[in-house]
Amino acid sequence: MKYLLLIYGNPKNWEHPLFLRDPRFLALPAAERDELTRRADALHREIIESGELVVGVALADPARARTVRVRGGTPVTTDGPYVEAKEQLAGYLVVDCDDPRRAAEIAASIPDARFAAVEVRPIVDVPGEDQRGTRGR
Repeated sequence: MKYLLLIYGNPKNWEHPLFLRDPRFLALPAAERDELTRRADALHREIIESGELVVGVALADPARARTVRVRGGTPVTTDGPYVEAKEQLAGYLVVDCDDPRRAAEIAASIPDARFAAVEVRPIVDVPGEDQRGTRGR
């Protein structure tokens, strides 16, 4: 089953990977920072080699986002999400795992989970769509 791992972070210093610029990460002793970075690299290699990683995407700064709503049949576009939250969606991974426990294990291994949050959501299979999520022709 596929899972969407939504990675949240503080957009204050929006460069990826976000955890490298988090003040809590920077406050750690150098050896601990090095170990966390090493584990992040190892996780990335592991899920690539196991075939569990489907895709990973880093998102641009939320200030560059636009929100579109259709009201009364007319599309209205506004700048940014401007939600009242310190953490915003920074990126995501799609993983293909045997069970939700493994998806949660991967999420917990992402360094950003230590400083912000990683949400795990099952992806629903839509009948008639291929692996890329497009309708068969």
